[in-house]
Amino acid sequence: MTGTGTDVGKTVVVAAIAALARAAGERVTVVKPAQTGVAPGEDGDLAAVVRLAGPVDTLELARFPDPLAPATAARRAGATPLTAAEVVAAVRALDTDLAIVEGAGGLLVRLNDGTDTHPPQTLADVAAALDAPVVVVASAGLGVLNTAALTAEALARRGIPLAGTVVGAYPAQPDLAERTNLDDLPVVTGAPLLGVLPGGLGTASPAALLDAARCGLGPVLGGRWSPDRAS
Repeated sequence: MTGTGTDVGKTVVVAAIAALARAAGERVTVVKPAQTGVAPGEDGDLAAVVRLAGPVDTLELARFPDPLAPATAARRAGATPLTAAEVVAAVRALDTDLAIVEGAGGLLVRLNDGTDTHPPQTLADVAAALDAPVVVVASAGLGVLNTAALTAEALARRGIPLAGTVVGAYPAQPDLAERTNLDDLPVVTGAPLLGVLPGGLGTASPAALLDAARCGLGPVLGGRWSPDRAS
């Protein structure tokens, strides 16, 4: 799971997918490779997923206090940065039916600074090594077509399958750009629109989130939403 940027509803979408899988009887593990901007002992994104989706398994591999890209936050903390190989090994070791790996920010946000002989690594390197399809969580408004297209292009250049996009927080009263973006996102990404979740779900109860997930995510993700209802 990646996003077209920060604060696009990625954690809510992760929780929604996890809730649907859990309701279908699957064992779900949500992995957050690097949590930034959260102090030791504080609740991070995984705590939000459990609060929204119910008791799913979670795994956080690294945590850095500054609200920055993982590579930068690790550097500032004087900590050892995370590597793609560590993430891949942790995911492959899971005993679960569905593993959802939630990146930090967008696809090419750096996990580390690389070395003299190896370039910096990102979530794209993790997805490529796992041969895992990527879901892109998109913002709803003006400007998202460019960032979504860039993300799709970066995935295609690396041979990573793009499962589709989900709009993570759609307003109750969308403007012109927000309405037309639902038609244009599949065009610019070359991948289907897999769902549209309403804004404000970050404080929903597990029952309310599950209902929203069923109504707002398509069959590929376990719901019953259809693109025909998007506009």
